[in-house]
Amino acid sequence: MKFSKEEIQKAYRHLVTRARNFLQSPQCREFLLFLFFVFIASAFWTLQTLNEEYETDISIPLRFKNVPENVVFTSDIPQNLNLKLEDKGTVLVKYMLGQSLMPLTLDFDEYSQKGNHVRLLTSELSKKIQSQLVTSTRIKETTPDTLEIIYTQGEGKKVPVRIQGHATAERQYYITGKEITPDSVMVYAPQSQLNTINAAYTQAADLTGIADTTSFTLPLTPVKGAKFTPSQVNVRFYADILTEKTVSVPITGLHFPAEKQLKTFPAKVNITFQVGMQQFKDITAEDFTVGVTYESLQSTPSSDHCQLQLIDVPAGISHVRLTPTTAEYLIEQRFQP
Repeated sequence: MKFSKEEIQKAYRHLVTRARNFLQSPQCREFLLFLFFVFIASAFWTLQTLNEEYETDISIPLRFKNVPENVVFTSDIPQNLNLKLEDKGTVLVKYMLGQSLMPLTLDFDEYSQKGNHVRLLTSELSKKIQSQLVTSTRIKETTPDTLEIIYTQGEGKKVPVRIQGHATAERQYYITGKEITPDSVMVYAPQSQLNTINAAYTQAADLTGIADTTSFTLPLTPVKGAKFTPSQVNVRFYADILTEKTVSVPITGLHFPAEKQLKTFPAKVNITFQVGMQQFKDITAEDFTVGVTYESLQSTPSSDHCQLQLIDVPAGISHVRLTPTTAEYLIEQRFQP
């Protein structure tokens, strides 16, 4: 059903007139007045409710400073402390709506004098935490209640980085190479453990669809009791588009006696292969060797066809095809002057 422009305008004017009449009616004024009192009552109720005492849970990041590079923490130190706070609702709402707390930073030098096994009650840190809170806020509980700091000052050595996982290129592309930055890292651990660590391995990653130069940041796989510096590396993969190329290569006789020579029909064969565009011009017929060994012909003296073999193939190519794969042959006597 289609409506004319005049009918649409008439319907619009009718709706506007009805809306205006409703807004000017006594019923509308009574309804708006009712909503106003509901809003006022809700605001008073909310303020009264938030003025009461409540408890809420928040977390505060835990950090260390002045930690020497050769120090390895062997205990599980939490990333955050969980706090149960008590205060009026109006104050707690500020914490819950984004008044984030600064990290609680502990100075390693302050505790290193106590030995390599320190037990620290988190209640002892209340003063440092309280300085960030409103004065009326009370800390009811801290989790965990004890920090167990166990560390060792390990020896260090440099080890190579190894990538774990798989990297595959997009269709019609191939990965030409990769670069790891840095390609080696320092590892710190007690001497007995350090002797068993010969490489740093990245966390396993499946990287698919690579079609251009692509970089990834990969964290190193943690080893309990050891510390890698840095703890992550950048891996860059290089990709190139594949194209097909065909070259004509002569058939060569191999291991023939000096007085004999091989003659084949045809004298040359075609080699078709896939290669990246960057190497397309560099790969030529001289990079291949197609041959027949004298020993293989002697093993089948009754046949007039020989099986051709790809002897030399350059690096960086794939899907190599030989056409034809056999050839007729004759073994001729060389003319001796």
